[in-house]
Amino acid sequence: VMAKRRDSKYLSRTRSPDWLKLRLGLAQEFVIGGYKLSDKRGRPFSSLLLGVFEGDEFVYRGKVGTGYSEAVMYDLAAKLKKLHRKTSPFDRMSNAAARKAVWVAPELVAEIDYSELTEGGHIRHGSFIGLREDKQPTEVTMEKAGSPPPALGNELHGVRLTNADRILYREQGVTKADLVRYYDTIAKRMLPLMERHPLSLVRCPKGTGEKCFFQKHASDGFPEALKEVPIRESSGGKEDYLYVDGVAGLIAGVQMGTLEFHIWGSRIDKLEKPDRVVFDLDPDEELDFEVVKLASMVVRDRLEKLGLETLPLVTGGKGIHVVAPLRRSADWARIKSFTKGVAVTMAEEHPDVFTATMSKSRRHGKIFLDWLRNERGSTAIAPYSTRAKKGAPVAMPVSWKELRELEAANSFGIDEAVSRLARPDPWAAYDDIRQSITKKMQDAVA
Repeated sequence: VMAKRRDSKYLSRTRSPDWLKLRLGLAQEFVIGGYKLSDKRGRPFSSLLLGVFEGDEFVYRGKVGTGYSEAVMYDLAAKLKKLHRKTSPFDRMSNAAARKAVWVAPELVAEIDYSELTEGGHIRHGSFIGLREDKQPTEVTMEKAGSPPPALGNELHGVRLTNADRILYREQGVTKADLVRYYDTIAKRMLPLMERHPLSLVRCPKGTGEKCFFQKHASDGFPEALKEVPIRESSGGKEDYLYVDGVAGLIAGVQMGTLEFHIWGSRIDKLEKPDRVVFDLDPDEELDFEVVKLASMVVRDRLEKLGLETLPLVTGGKGIHVVAPLRRSADWARIKSFTKGVAVTMAEEHPDVFTATMSKSRRHGKIFLDWLRNERGSTAIAPYSTRAKKGAPVAMPVSWKELRELEAANSFGIDEAVSRLARPDPWAAYDDIRQSITKKMQDAVA
């Protein structure tokens, strides 16, 4: 990139101190998997052997031999010595690259400057910057250059947008445009989990600092991208409910000031047969998140014994949802009976931890195991939905392994959610889980 002093003139001569040629480089983290010993005195190693994780594999990405001061090199060598192992940690590596290598456990994360990658995907002109003690090795994957945020005009995906620069989360400075871009990007993960489910919305047209309200029925003024479906209610009458069947519906929701999407447990094409159950662990304000995490694993283990595989979602508030995907075979009556039975049984077995009663007075120092999310017409926060809460958090699907390390249920914002798209989907198995609430399960908790 060529740069010129703002106040200098354009000159005909080829060289001028007012013009600079700037080299652009790349940088990212790599995990150290080994090193090559140095033939030179005073150097404990000649280069580091680096890799990244691709799924379950640790893949070699090249070596780096510059960027170290003598003090840094000896300090790093002492750390590496404690991690020595006999075999290569890399799943993919050429014999030439492995020759005369000293292997270490892939536990140290290094930040590396480099100019580019070779055709084989290896670092070119790399330079060591330092260790990253704030990042776990398994989080390190090959980064990809992102596209610049789309410029928002008057329309996106057929939805007319207004007041795109309105700030919806004041403390974070998150605007309507930021939320539109977020949902446009996250839709690939979010839509399969929530599209064509009837919705309830939390709308905050002027942002979280102003009036917010819960809306479950369609009304005039909504963009056409937010679809409507008539649903018979318990009163016998029919009301129009909202649903989305594509990214345009999410953007239309944001245009109408929606900060939270809540979904039914069934889809509109088979409304009376739920496709999931949700146990919402709603803790007393005084409880530490460590207690909630452990409690969620107790619920997971109980459901596993009954024959149900589950996935965890941190809600963006204080709680955790334990979600079991279902085949659409059981009706609402069976689902409600089963989930109530599980909640009551667990409250009886762990009376110091759980209550199955909504009453605030019964919840002091305990976790309300909310089974009422599984009634016809009840909703739960949609995975990847933002929350109308301080900090602009997101309801985030995680793995059971990852949950152990989290410090709070509101650990993720929109930037963190988008960055996770480059990592394996913790709920990738969601659609492959084929299970039903059977009579045997129901009888076991009756």
